[in-house]
Amino acid sequence: MNRDTKRKHEQQLPGKKSPVELLDILKVTVEEPSQAVKSFHRQEQCRVIDCDILIVGGGTGGIAAALQASASGVSVCLTEETDWLGGQMTSQGVSALDENYLVETSGATLKYQQLRHKIREHYCTKYQLSSSGQTQTALNPGNCWVSRLSFEPTVAEDVLEQLISPTRNNGSLAVFLRTKVFAVQQTSGKICTVHTINLDNGEELEFHPKICLDATELGDLLPLCQAEYRIGAESSLETLEPHAPLAANPDNVQDFTFPFAVEFRPGENHTITKPPLYDQFKQTGIFSFFGYKMFHPTTEEQANGNTRQLLPFWTYRRLLDCTNWLNPPYDHDLAMINWMGNDLRGENIIDQTNIKAAERLSLGKALSLGLLYWLQTEAPRDDGGSGYVELAMQKEVMGSSDGLSKYPYIRESRRIKAVHTIIEQEIGSATNTGARARNFSDTVGIGLYPIDIHGPEEKPGGAQPTKPFQLPLGALIPLRPANLIASAKNIGTTHITNGAYRLHPIEWGIGEAAGVLAATAVKHKINPGKVLKNKPLLRHLQHTLVSLGVPLYWYDDIPVWHPSFAAIQFLSVIGVTPGAANHLQFRPNDPLTRSEAAIAMAIFLQLDLAERQLPQDVNRTDQAAAEIAAALEHKLLLLAPDGRFNLAEPVTWNDLAPFAAHIKLVAPPNLNTPVLRSDFAQWLYESAIATHNLGRL
Repeated sequence: MNRDTKRKHEQQLPGKKSPVELLDILKVTVEEPSQAVKSFHRQEQCRVIDCDILIVGGGTGGIAAALQASASGVSVCLTEETDWLGGQMTSQGVSALDENYLVETSGATLKYQQLRHKIREHYCTKYQLSSSGQTQTALNPGNCWVSRLSFEPTVAEDVLEQLISPTRNNGSLAVFLRTKVFAVQQTSGKICTVHTINLDNGEELEFHPKICLDATELGDLLPLCQAEYRIGAESSLETLEPHAPLAANPDNVQDFTFPFAVEFRPGENHTITKPPLYDQFKQTGIFSFFGYKMFHPTTEEQANGNTRQLLPFWTYRRLLDCTNWLNPPYDHDLAMINWMGNDLRGENIIDQTNIKAAERLSLGKALSLGLLYWLQTEAPRDDGGSGYVELAMQKEVMGSSDGLSKYPYIRESRRIKAVHTIIEQEIGSATNTGARARNFSDTVGIGLYPIDIHGPEEKPGGAQPTKPFQLPLGALIPLRPANLIASAKNIGTTHITNGAYRLHPIEWGIGEAAGVLAATAVKHKINPGKVLKNKPLLRHLQHTLVSLGVPLYWYDDIPVWHPSFAAIQFLSVIGVTPGAANHLQFRPNDPLTRSEAAIAMAIFLQLDLAERQLPQDVNRTDQAAAEIAAALEHKLLLLAPDGRFNLAEPVTWNDLAPFAAHIKLVAPPNLNTPVLRSDFAQWLYESAIATHNLGRL
C-alpha cells in the first residue's frame, strides 16, 4: 500500500476525541426515531482481539458461517448488532421459512436440516402431540401454507445457541452481541483492523482478523473498507438482463417489513390505539386482503377465464396450530403477519444518514401497526361486518417492547462487485431449457426459489420462475479487499437475481460456503480469491463441502444422508457423472451403462476427445460418441466379439479392471456383475482420495 492510500484509510478512523454516531435499530420507535441515533465517545484504550476469522453479522448467513468455520480448528469471532442470532428467522420475525420443495431431503445443507429437526424436536418433546400432530411425518407447528416449517422465533434462537455451544465452550468461537462495526483499517489491500462498539455499554473492541466475512444485513462493511458495491436496480447496459431498466435506479431496493405475531382470541377485544399515519397509509390502498379471506378459502377469477383458489389469510404464515398438541404453547392459534400490507415501499435505508434511516424505519413500524389496526377495525369479516377485534398482538413472540420484530425483515442489501455476478439469464426458467439452471464448475452451494421482488418492477416480468440453480464461488469474492468474503445477501447478484438468492436456506448455504472458504484460506495462508484461481484448492474446497453435507449439484433422489452423497455430488460437479439434461434424478440403484462408463473415464482422465473411428453401433451424433472412441483407443473398455460397443448394456466390475489398472486406483472386486451407479461413484471417489487425485480433476 502506498503512503497516500494508507493516509486516506487512517483519516477515515474517528479520532479518540471525536464521537462515533451509530444507529441502534433496536431502539427505533414510531414516536421518536431520533432517539435511536446514538453518539459514543471513543475510549483511550480498548480491548484488542486477534482471531483467524472475524464474522461481522450474526444473521442467517453469519451464524451458518460461524458453525462451519469454528468447527474446522481455527479461531472465530462473531459480532451481531442485535441481541439475537439468526437474522431473518429470528430477530427479523420471518419464522415461517421460505424454502423449496426438496428442502427435507436434497434441497438444503445437512446443518440446515439439523436446525429444522431440532426446532421440530422442541415442539414434539416439550408439548404432547395430539392425534393429528402425530400423523404428520414431519411436524409443521403452524400448518401454514407458505412453508413446511413455521415456529416461534425464540425457539430458533434457542436452537442456534445450542448448535454453537460446543465451539463456544471450547474457545473456538467467541460471540459479541449488541456489537456494531464503525470503522475499518487496511494494509496492503487487506483488512487488518475492524473497530466495533457495544450499543448498550459503549465498550470499544479492536479486532485483528486474517480473514473477514461481511454477513451483516445491509453489507455494512463494504463502504467502510471501500469495497466496490451496487445497490438497487442496475442498468441493462451493465448486466445485459432483459428485465433490467435502461437507467440504473439505486433507490429501487426491495421493500422491508416489520412482522408481528397475533393470537386470535374469540369473545375478546384487543383493539390497539389508532397508530400515527394510519389514514395516510390507508388512502394508498395498501391495507387489504387482496382477494383473500381471513379464515376461509376462496376463488379468484383470472384474466384468462380460469379461476385459482386462494387459501386463508390466517393460515398463510401461521406459526402455531393448536390442534397439533393436547397442551399447546398458546391457548389459541398464533399467526405471524408478513404481508403485502406491511411492506414499506420506496423508503430505502441503505447509504442514508442515520437520522434519515431511523425515520424511514419508524415509518415501517407505523405501517405494520397500521395494518394491525386495520385488521382489528376495518378488515372485511368472513361472517359479515368489519374488523377482527379478537386479534391480540403477542409481544413476547418477537421479544420486543412494541411487539414488532426486533429488526426489519431485510430483502436486499448492498451487493459486492464480485469476481462473478449472477444474472437472470443464468437462473431463469425462460433462458434455461433443461432441468437445471446454468452449471458452474466453481459451485459451492445450491438454491431454488422464484425471483421474488417486493417492490416496483422496472420492467414487468423480472419476477419469474427459476430452474434449480447453483451458488458460484466467484459470487462470494469481491474485487477488493483481498481478505473479505461476502457471506449473506451481499453476494454478487443483481437486483433481479437477489430476489432468488435472499431466502432462508440459500442465505444459510452462502454462510456455510463462506465459513469453509475462510477456514481453507486461513489454513493455506492465502487470500480467498486464490482458492478460485487454483484448481486443486477449489476441488479441495468442494470436497470439504460435500463431505460436510453441503449439496453443490441438484438431484432429487440423493438426500444429504445418502451413503454416497459426497461421492455423487463431487463427481457430478466435475462432470464424471453428469446429471441428465431433462430431469433431476441420479438413479443411484440403476446399473451403470457402458456409455456412462466411457464418459466417466474420459472426463476423469481428461482424455483428448479428437475425432476417431467409432464402432459400428455408435453414431457420431450419439451423446457419448467422442468419449467412447477415446476409451476404446486407450483400451479402457473392450468391444464385444461382434465388434459392437453396446452403449446401453450394464458395465461389470470385470469390465472396469483395465481402467483401474491404467490409473493405478484400488482395483474393484473381480466380479462379472453389473455395477450400480452409486457404487461406481463411491468406488471412484474413494480411490481418487486414496491416491490423492481429487485435486487434479
